[in-house]
Amino acid sequence: MRYAQIRPYDVANGEGIRVSIFVTGCTHRCPECFNEAYQDFNFGQEWTDETTQEVISYLERPEISGLTLLGGEPMQNLYLAEILRKLRARVDKSVWIYSGYTYEQIIEHPGRRALLEECDVLVDGLFVLALRDLKLRFRGSSNQRIIDIKESLRAGEPVLHRLK
Repeated sequence: MRYAQIRPYDVANGEGIRVSIFVTGCTHRCPECFNEAYQDFNFGQEWTDETTQEVISYLERPEISGLTLLGGEPMQNLYLAEILRKLRARVDKSVWIYSGYTYEQIIEHPGRRALLEECDVLVDGLFVLALRDLKLRFRGSSNQRIIDIKESLRAGEPVLHRLK
């Protein structure tokens, strides 16, 4: 797996101060993608055990609320599930994940569902330029939902996350 950047302090991609990992590789090709360079699966740096340790050190900081995964397309980088298991073994903080896939599409795919189950909040759906709304928190277009993953899995249908 490759990644483009790690932000140790990010307030734009989820609640609180977060560590954000931008993975590379995405086949969605949304018009006006805000990270077009990250669509290339060969862009960025290779993930290593040292990278995992670096992220753990950021997550251990008391002011950090959690981790956010975005990109690129995290659901096309399924190795993230293994990385999350290593991170969660050391640090218990919330995990947000952004995906162009909808919740319904993700739970139908075993690998993507396994990654989803390691996370707490999903921002789902493709960015749609015609639905862009700069007033929305933590998403770019009005078709995208912010979903409480654990509650959704229990309910058997998407349950929206209540923003703080």
